[in-house]
Amino acid sequence: MKRNEILKKLRRELRLGHHLLGVATGTGMTASYAEQGGADFTLILNSGRFRQMGRSSLAGFLPFANSNQLVFDFAIREIIPLIHKIPVIFGLNGTDPTINIPQFIQTIKQSGFSGVNNYPSVGLIDGVFREALEAEGNRYDLEVEAIRAAHQADLFTIAFVFNADQVRKMAQAGADVICIHLGLTSGGLLGAQKVLSLEAAIEETKTMLERIPKNRKNVFKMVYGGPVKTLVDIRYLYNHVPELDGYIGGSTFERLPSEEVIVHQTRDFKKSEITSDGSLLAQMLDGIEKHYDYVEFVQKYVEANYSEPIQLAELAQVAHLSPSYLSTLFKEKVGYSFTEYLIRFRLNKAVEWMQQDPKRSLKEIALGINYQDYAQFNKVFKRYMGMSPKEYRQQIT
Repeated sequence: MKRNEILKKLRRELRLGHHLLGVATGTGMTASYAEQGGADFTLILNSGRFRQMGRSSLAGFLPFANSNQLVFDFAIREIIPLIHKIPVIFGLNGTDPTINIPQFIQTIKQSGFSGVNNYPSVGLIDGVFREALEAEGNRYDLEVEAIRAAHQADLFTIAFVFNADQVRKMAQAGADVICIHLGLTSGGLLGAQKVLSLEAAIEETKTMLERIPKNRKNVFKMVYGGPVKTLVDIRYLYNHVPELDGYIGGSTFERLPSEEVIVHQTRDFKKSEITSDGSLLAQMLDGIEKHYDYVEFVQKYVEANYSEPIQLAELAQVAHLSPSYLSTLFKEKVGYSFTEYLIRFRLNKAVEWMQQDPKRSLKEIALGINYQDYAQFNKVFKRYMGMSPKEYRQQIT
């Protein structure tokens, strides 16, 4: 697919009110399903190949394989013969010292690829190792020149950028898409921490978009990675950064769906209890006041996250209140402090588990309600229940 044709198609999508979507992959199956699902383009990256091996995306930055050769070989066999309706973008290691980049770009174009993306990128490397790479000449500027060469070859170009200066350089090099890379796709962020992480991503995105030169304001603006991995997350960004045109996902489409389905399905077949906190997170991102009052929000949050560390100050920040004001509201409505409420809720959950499963170890129960120190759990339980957990269990059995 030619560059002009791609640009017209993407602009048409935006005129129709649709956001753009790119899917980064390492397998023909994902690329095919992405095409069927309506993705606007697919990026063929070395990390995608390693994800299919069950490895971390970070493997794409280690000397396990020649990145450009790896991408070229599997894309020619699995992707190019299969994908016909959307552009296939080559993940180019622009700092590869063993090839002539302009000549290799011509090979990429002649082989059926529609464009180029700078991946793996030294932009994701920092510290002493980054300094050593740059001292040897392996600088991000080489990636800028690779994008420039691809643009001059009339290929569609997608530039991953990691700071404001790189935004300017890639835009001047002719990149068709400026994609703000927010870092490795993060897992494990829940509740308040997730919201605060997304708000930081919003500020970073706004700052970087401001550096796009005035003569390139028509460049497509997208984001990738970091805390953005669900539909709720990206909608939150779109609502707060309306100038964004779209999103590119790798693990979001390739690893996380399989991981979640397989892990949850396996667990469900092992036990009957099924839980989910996605609804609460969606409400938090959408605006707490739209769904319930602040005190009810705190209670629902405790119910969904009692097994994790909970700080009232973080919940207050999400609710855009001062911690002292939220604490006062909570105590007036509930009758005692948030700390007291959290302790009682967790202990009641411990008692519930003791009654449901007499064989479940007390240490496991303590960990399940976020008491990492069993001695502390024992002390708190005795203070509120008048006896130790062991004595209580003996009494009910």
